[in-house]
Amino acid sequence: MGIFSFKSSLKSIGLDIGTNTIRAAQLSYSKGTPTLTNYGKIQVPRGAVNDGEIFEPEVVANSLTELWKKMHLSEKRVVVGVANQKVVVRLIELPFIEKEELRGAIQFQAQEFIPIPIEEAILDFEIVGDFVNENEEHMVEVLLVAAQKDMIGKNIEALEKAGLKPIAIDVSSFAITRTLTLGSSPSLLTEEVKDNVTAFIQIGAGITNIVIAENGVARFTRVSTLAGNDFTQSIIDAQGLPFDEAEDLKINVGLAPTKGRKLAGIPKKYRDKATNVQEVLEGVGTKFVSEIRRSFDYYLSQASVKEIKKIILIGSGAMLKNLDSFMNENLQADVSLGCPLEKIKIGPGLSEEEIREDEMSMAICLGLALREFKQ
Repeated sequence: MGIFSFKSSLKSIGLDIGTNTIRAAQLSYSKGTPTLTNYGKIQVPRGAVNDGEIFEPEVVANSLTELWKKMHLSEKRVVVGVANQKVVVRLIELPFIEKEELRGAIQFQAQEFIPIPIEEAILDFEIVGDFVNENEEHMVEVLLVAAQKDMIGKNIEALEKAGLKPIAIDVSSFAITRTLTLGSSPSLLTEEVKDNVTAFIQIGAGITNIVIAENGVARFTRVSTLAGNDFTQSIIDAQGLPFDEAEDLKINVGLAPTKGRKLAGIPKKYRDKATNVQEVLEGVGTKFVSEIRRSFDYYLSQASVKEIKKIILIGSGAMLKNLDSFMNENLQADVSLGCPLEKIKIGPGLSEEEIREDEMSMAICLGLALREFKQ
């Protein structure tokens, strides 16, 4: 599923244009196993991408051109992800009709489900299930995606200026699910997993993707603008430091542990500021947990399940010290860090050490590349 597709490609490159960083992953597929054959990243000048949306296509295009040179890539076709407030995903129920007729029905009825004027939106959908309701009517569950045309246009403009050709534009939350459920089959899932849902939370620099999946299928997605940079900003506001110094403090101090000594494991050079840093980070952490809880409550109010027991964290922001235990305690769930490369081989010629260092931030670009193998 994507917002729209062009044509299939023998090459598979997933492109994740983030607020601070652009990442590209190239995969090959052989004997049922995907292999990472090339990977690279590059910093984006501040302000070119904000809250997941491209504001300066020319600047992004320059960064993309530089990244392609850095990776020695000749392939120009890519699958690119989008995640921002101008992408809306809704799970809707409609009377059952054949898929060929469903597109017309959705075009006709979509406006009642989305806040974007239909003439300003690009629509796509995926059938995720069907059932018979209490009135014995055959219904179909559809995941409806709507994206504002102007936002998509800026993505295409940046790609074209860099000489790249989009095979498809996909929703980043679907790419996350694709990566973290790779190799899973509903027939192989345990009864415990079948009876529950899993939340995937990808914490980037500028946005957080919240995805709730059932049997490996995304059934709820939401983008929050409360993300990694907000933790850094809280230190800037409290201590008057430049961004880079505040980011360094955030990484080395982190949240206070839920058990044991608060300053345990913190390098000596940071300890004089550690208590204040932990306090301001906890304030943002509390807001972050509230944001996650609101999304969960909204989903559970409409779902048949009563609770979300498993949460998997990924993204650069998920590496904040003690964030997993902080969320575990506050959300009363099993919170763990994800492994985006668990079912993907690292090809020869790549530095496994360097790849592993960035693994937590690779879920989106990997999932976008995997999209071509899922068709």
